[in-house]
Amino acid sequence: MATENHSVIHSDPETLGGTPVFVGTRVPVQALIDYLEGGHPLAEFLDDFPSVTHEQAIAALEEAKRLLVSGACAA
Repeated sequence: MATENHSVIHSDPETLGGTPVFVGTRVPVQALIDYLEGGHPLAEFLDDFPSVTHEQAIAALEEAKRLLVSGACAA
């Protein structure tokens, strides 16, 4: 699981032109978001991208949740 200092998301200009990817892979994080937006289950994403672990996918979603919640303004 990711800690505050160790994200499962990495961006490097030498890898897919700086597109955020899962650490240790060339799989864009956007692919996970696209799958979920399209109504596909997480298991299907993991089957299609076996270099991404279940733990990495969950950690990325938790990281996104943390950013969304921390950036939310009171109504």
